Amino acid sequence: MSTLSPVAARQEPSTPPLFDTAVQAILGMSWRPELKVEEIPAPQKIAPFAVAISAEVELNDDELGSGRLVLLHDPAGNASWDGDFRCVSYARADVDPEMVADPLLTEVGWTWLLDALERNRADFSSPSGTVTAVSSRSFGGIASDPPRAEIELRASWTPSVESADDVVRHLRAWSELLCLTAGLPPLPDGVVPIAPRRSGTWLR
Repeated sequence: MSTLSPVAARQEPSTPPLFDTAVQAILGMSWRPELKVEEIPAPQKIAPFAVAISAEVELNDDELGSGRLVLLHDPAGNASWDGDFRCVSYARADVDPEMVADPLLTEVGWTWLLDALERNRADFSSPSGTVTAVSSRSFGGIASDPPRAEIELRASWTPSVESADDVVRHLRAWSELLCLTAGLPPLPDGVVPIAPRRSGTWLR
């Protein structure tokens, strides 16, 4: 993982204080132990300011799922966002092949996002996205490979950001979404994740 500050991924001469506050909230975030989070390059052309992270969901050395989150900021506002911040998320996980046959799976997947935002009291507006459930089966020389199925959720929403606490609420909601997608239940109310160990492999 890079030791550079995420601001370096996309920075104008003067960084808005509110965006800097958001970045610092990401740097200080305490994640669930099942999440391995790292900085990734942020998109360069979507917004004047952006920060991006990715995560792997792991349990007992098994990878259950993965995801990305990009926080965009345009101080001038963006009409298509209906605000000056925008969260863009991707989450995927392997699921039981029988689940893919359930016609309600994609609808349930979308409620995972909305429920996570509401559960964490993360104020938002203008949500949009897609949920895809696919299955695959091998044939011929690899016919012995087991069937595979996965669910993929791509979503974006406009967070209400006025303080670091607001950012943390959305980070918690995103981490909950990743874990729900990977089959892990939300943390019980009142349980706080252990603070991450600071090392060269974590965000600076």
